[in-house]
Amino acid sequence: MAQLTHWDRLVRYVSAKDGHVRYGEPILDDTYNIDQQIEAGAVLKVRVLEGSSALTAMRTDEEDEIQQLLSPLAPAEVPIVRCTGLNYRSHIAESGFDYPQYPTLFIKPNQTIANTREPIPIPKLAQARCDYEGELTILIGKDAKNVSEAVALDYVAGYVVGNDVSCRDWQLDKAKAGMIQQWCFSKSFDKYAPLGPAIVSTKVLGDATGLRIRTYVNGELRQDSNTSDLLFGVKKLVSFLSTGQTLEAGSLIMSGTPGGVGAAMKPKPQFLANGDEVVVEIEGIGTLRNMMQFE
Repeated sequence: MAQLTHWDRLVRYVSAKDGHVRYGEPILDDTYNIDQQIEAGAVLKVRVLEGSSALTAMRTDEEDEIQQLLSPLAPAEVPIVRCTGLNYRSHIAESGFDYPQYPTLFIKPNQTIANTREPIPIPKLAQARCDYEGELTILIGKDAKNVSEAVALDYVAGYVVGNDVSCRDWQLDKAKAGMIQQWCFSKSFDKYAPLGPAIVSTKVLGDATGLRIRTYVNGELRQDSNTSDLLFGVKKLVSFLSTGQTLEAGSLIMSGTPGGVGAAMKPKPQFLANGDEVVVEIEGIGTLRNMMQFE
C-alpha cells in the first residue's frame, strides 16, 4: 500500500501564537480523542505541518498550540464530495429496501464543508424534517481512474468523521422532491457536511474495517454500529466510483450511515430541532460535534 501523506494524523487549526490558520499533527497522550481534550479545557499542542494543502503538508520541528480547531480540510481543497446511500446493512433494513447490487450515489458541493463545533445553519425550507447521518469519510490522496479493488488503498490518504446533514422532506416527499427521490438538493445546503476532528492516514487505519461508529443527539445514543456492517467497503467504493470517471485528489467519499437515523425511529420519527447538538464518534479518528442553528 503506497503512503500518500507525510503525517499520521492531521488537524487544521487557528494558532494560539499568531492567529494564522495552519496544519498540525496533534501531540496527545490519547492518540485520537481531541474533542475530549477540548471539553476538558486542556491546552492542545501540535507539531506544525508545512504545506499548501493537507495532502502536501510535511512535518517540521516547530510546536504550536491550538486556539480553535477547524475542519481538517478547507472547502477549496475539496473538488467534490461523493456520497453513498444505503450502505450499512442496518440502515438498509430500517429503510425497507433490498440490498443494492451496486453503491447508491449522490453528490454534495464543497460549500457543504463545515468545521467541527461550528453551528450548522438550517434554512427555513429545511427545518421541518432535519436529520443526521454519522459517516466514515474517505479522503482521496491522488487522482484515481479505473482503479481495481486490489490497489484501491494506494489512492486513499486517510479518513475523517463526517455528518451528512439531511432534509428528509425535500429528499423523499413527492410534492417537494418530485416523482423520483432527490438526494442532492436536500443534502447540499451550506455547511451540510461538517468534518472533524482530524484526518487519520491509512498508515494507522488501513482499510478502516472494524471501527465502532456512534452518533448522539443531545447526549442520547442514536446510532451504534461498526464499519464492518458496510455493504460496500472502502476498496469497493473507491474502485466503483473511479470507473470511467476521475476521482480527483482531495475528493471526499462519504461512505454511508448506519441504522438509527431520526426518520426511521419508532413509533415516531425524531427530527432535529433548533439548538440540538449532534456528536459523531468513530473509533481511532475522534469526535465531530455540531449544533443545529435554525435561521
